[in-house]
Amino acid sequence: MKHFIIYLSFFILIGCTEKPVIPDPVSTMYFPPMGETWETMSLNDAGFNSANLQSLLDYVNEKHTKGFIILKNGKIVVEAYFNGHSQSSLWYWASAGKTLTATTTGIAEKEGLININNKVSQYLGTGWTSATLTQENLITCKHLLTMTSGLDDSTGDNVSPSNLHYKANAGSRWAYHNVYVKLQDVVANASGQAWSNYFNVKLRDKIGMEGLWITTNDLSVYYSTTRSMARFGLLALNQGTWNGQEILNNTFFASALSTSQNLNKSYGYLWWLNGKESYMLPQSQWVFSGSIIPNAPDELVAALGKNDQKIYLIPSKKIVVVRMGDAADGSNFSVSEFDNVLWSKINLVIN
Repeated sequence: MKHFIIYLSFFILIGCTEKPVIPDPVSTMYFPPMGETWETMSLNDAGFNSANLQSLLDYVNEKHTKGFIILKNGKIVVEAYFNGHSQSSLWYWASAGKTLTATTTGIAEKEGLININNKVSQYLGTGWTSATLTQENLITCKHLLTMTSGLDDSTGDNVSPSNLHYKANAGSRWAYHNVYVKLQDVVANASGQAWSNYFNVKLRDKIGMEGLWITTNDLSVYYSTTRSMARFGLLALNQGTWNGQEILNNTFFASALSTSQNLNKSYGYLWWLNGKESYMLPQSQWVFSGSIIPNAPDELVAALGKNDQKIYLIPSKKIVVVRMGDAADGSNFSVSEFDNVLWSKINLVIN
C-alpha cells in the first residue's frame, strides 16, 4: 500500500507536457518551526515539471523506498511515503548519519572543547587501538573525519581496541572505516556528558529534529523520521545556520563539504562530493575517474548510507532531496548504481 502527499498548484493541468513559464521562486529561505507544521510550495512555484513527477514516484516506490522528500527554498514540494511507512515512522540513517557525527564534532570545536587537528589519544587516552603508541599518536580527529586513520578497514564494524589494527601511517591511506565513530567518544569525553545528550542539546533540538541513537556492538546508528532527515539537510544547505541562528560556523561546514585530502577527491568530512576528477568507494583501494554520480549536478554533495539512505544537496538550486528505505537493489554500501538512475529521474522533474 502506498500513500502520496504531493503538493500541486490548483492551476496545473493533469497530464501537462510543458514546463510552465513562471517567475523565479522567492529566494528567501524558509525554516520550519518546531513540530509538524511545514510550509509547502507547489510544483509550479518551484519551477518543477509536474508531467514527470509520477514517473519519479513510481520508480522510488518500485525500488523499496519508504520516505521521499524534495525541498525547495526550505519548503516541501514533494513528500511521499510507501510500503506502510508514514510521516511519523522512524528509520535508520546508516552511514548517512556520519554527517551528524561530523557536524556535532564541528560544534564541539566551535565551543572550544576539542581541536580536530589534535591527536585522538589526547581525548581518549592511549591504547584506544592495537597500534603501537607511535603509530596511534599519528591519528588526529581530522583523520577520523576524512577516513584516513590508516587503520585496517577489513576487520569489520567492531571498534574495540583489539579490532583496530595498524595498516598504514595516518594520512597516507583512504579507507572507508567505522572507526569514525570514535569521534563520538571524543566529544563525550571532552564535553563531560553522554554523546546522545550533547548531540540532542546542541544539534537535534535546535533544528526540531526527532530521533535517537541506537548502539549495537559499539556502533551508534541514528533513527529518525524522514522529515527530520530533511531538517538536517536544510541545515547543511545553509552552511550550519538555522533561521538566523549559527548552529555550526560556516567555515567548518565549507571545509566539511569540500575535498578534505588528496587520496579520495570525492570525500569531505564524512560527506560525499560529486563532480570531482576521481573517487574511491568503500571496501576498495581503486581510484576511479570522474564523478561518483554522473547524472547528478557536479555541485551535489551527499550523505549516503547503507541500503540507500540518502540526503542530496544542490546549493545553487536550494534543493534538498531525501530518500529512506530498504536497499533499492540488494544490500550495498553507501554508493550504488541506484544513485545514478534516481538522478536521471529527478532531473526530469527539477530541471
